[in-house]
Amino acid sequence: MTYFVYMLETEKGTIYTGITTDVLRRFKEHKEGVSSHGAKYTNANKPVKILYTKEYKTKSEAMKEEYRIKHLSRIEKLKMTEEFKLS
Repeated sequence: MTYFVYMLETEKGTIYTGITTDVLRRFKEHKEGVSSHGAKYTNANKPVKILYTKEYKTKSEAMKEEYRIKHLSRIEKLKMTEEFKLS
């Protein structure tokens, strides 16, 4: 199975980071408040767009990258999203 790390921009301008097997489905769940797990933040801060995605072969790899990204500064996260747009 393939896993993705993703970053979303919320209506309040914050950046949310998560992992999933289907980015578009997960984005829709966040927007609609449908998910029953791991969506407390996006229930209060609705996402408006996908800023970044990256594919991983294992859940473990994706979780490690999610953890790393969550500890970056906002500026570092924005730099990642800019580099993503250029690729």
